[in-house]
Amino acid sequence: MSGLLALLDDVAAIAKVAAASVDDVAAAAAKAGSKAAGVVIDDAAVAPKYVTGFAADRELPMIWKIARGSVRNKLLFLLPGLLLLQALVPQAITPMLMLGGAYLCFEGAEKVFHKLFPHGDAAVEQDFDTRDPAHLEEEKVAGAIKTDFILSAEIMTIALASIPDSTLWMEAVTLAIVGVLITAAVYGAVALIVKMDDIGLHLAATGRTGAGRALGRGLVSAMPSLLALLSGVGTLAMLWVGGNILTHGLQVLGWPWIYDQIHHIAEAVAHAVPQAPGVVGWLVTATLDGLLGVVVGMLLIPLATRVLGPLLAAVLGKSAH
Repeated sequence: MSGLLALLDDVAAIAKVAAASVDDVAAAAAKAGSKAAGVVIDDAAVAPKYVTGFAADRELPMIWKIARGSVRNKLLFLLPGLLLLQALVPQAITPMLMLGGAYLCFEGAEKVFHKLFPHGDAAVEQDFDTRDPAHLEEEKVAGAIKTDFILSAEIMTIALASIPDSTLWMEAVTLAIVGVLITAAVYGAVALIVKMDDIGLHLAATGRTGAGRALGRGLVSAMPSLLALLSGVGTLAMLWVGGNILTHGLQVLGWPWIYDQIHHIAEAVAHAVPQAPGVVGWLVTATLDGLLGVVVGMLLIPLATRVLGPLLAAVLGKSAH
């Protein structure tokens, strides 16, 4: 009997350790996920454009393909790669974050540039064979997964940097949880957004009450404005997150001047508005980070389009754009 009691006591102790580990993983995942929120917003805002213009019955299958590609990006490539990098060359994490941040600044600034100076891109248009819908769908899905890889790399790297020092298995499990949950949240939201007009049409046609039918018509009419709003939010998120990553990276690498100046300005403005210092301080910081993102991104546009783009095209044997 004493042996059985000792065994049960050992089992109970193991269960307590396991429960504590689950709590630690959940807490770390929540913290890591919140740190990556800005990139998540951008991911959710960017993704709907890839299925816009396709037949309604192809929208959800396309989103499912992109979501599967996103999970594959995070779990099969980024998770082991980042853990290996942290184990072997941990000092490379910050430069990697900054490289991703610079890319986000470039993407956001390019959207601003196109908005201010609209122009077509013949090379991009030639990439999509609109005469073959199946080929066009494959191209769109492939493009979405490539874009997702960049954003997923940022999400996973930010998440890894946010996890407190712990064991390898806890970091791996936490990153896996963050990756899967964020993918589900992003593409679940995307699915809801792209099907909202169909939901509205259904309500407008079959609603049992006048209010229900009016709600359906409202959803349909609101979709263009919602997509435009999401595009704007995505652009702002790119610039804010990209600029924030760069300022933090410079601080970590020993050049804190820009980071310190932004926070000094934010603190001064927040003190001037004592009714909501936290909100005001965050808004000022985000705005200044975003402005920095615009400046960096605008400087990167000629570098990317005139140097890196043609170089990559020469290596891959494709048209530069």
